[in-house]
Amino acid sequence: MANVLVVEDEASVRSALIRHLTDAQHTVRSVGTALEALREVSSPHLDVVILDLGLPDLDGSEVLKMMRGMTDIPVIIATARDDEAEIVRLLNNGADDYLTKPFSVEQLSARLAAVLRRTGRGPLGREQEDAALVRVHDLRIDPLRRRATLGGRPLELSRREFDLLTFLARRPGLVVSRRDLLAEVWQQSYGDDQTIDVHLSWLRRKLGETAARPRYLHTVRGVGIKLEPPGPAGPGGAIALGA
Repeated sequence: MANVLVVEDEASVRSALIRHLTDAQHTVRSVGTALEALREVSSPHLDVVILDLGLPDLDGSEVLKMMRGMTDIPVIIATARDDEAEIVRLLNNGADDYLTKPFSVEQLSARLAAVLRRTGRGPLGREQEDAALVRVHDLRIDPLRRRATLGGRPLELSRREFDLLTFLARRPGLVVSRRDLLAEVWQQSYGDDQTIDVHLSWLRRKLGETAARPRYLHTVRGVGIKLEPPGPAGPGGAIALGA
């Protein structure tokens, strides 16, 4: 089932949500402030957030904006506010669904299942999960749950680092140009190469390597970047893509 973060400052409501979600076999973490919520969503192991708007330190609508700058994890708003204009604004700002209190546990379950199904984070058959996994030597990437491990050790990656690693790992041995990285990972037609270099440097550090002593990530001067398994290159060498 799903890993759920409940962001709710009212203790009785939080307890009820935790009890219901746990009974439904979900793994639940809960916090009562915006600051705690923003710390939690940096974890790559969450599947969905249930977010109250009336938090004591910061309005939930601002928390939603900050979350969207950090992650694409699905967010379900759960609040007593029922103003239609605000609901529309929050959905336009990145909320995946909206529940108005009071709501039944059946309604919450249905909305949660729909969001997980729509975003590809719900329960999957073992064959479908295995087909989605990306494996390169001892590097394992689960794009559906946005998790990555190296030698069985979880990698704590930012949203952009995860996207960059996944894009390259799906093309092992291929040299990908910086232009293509900007277009596919950053969704930009042009930009500063330094942005890519900075993220590659952070990613290399987390993979336990450096540009001078690469293990997975190799720079091909004047062409681009390639990810390949540690060890000798295979027959025929790397293939240039979009150079």
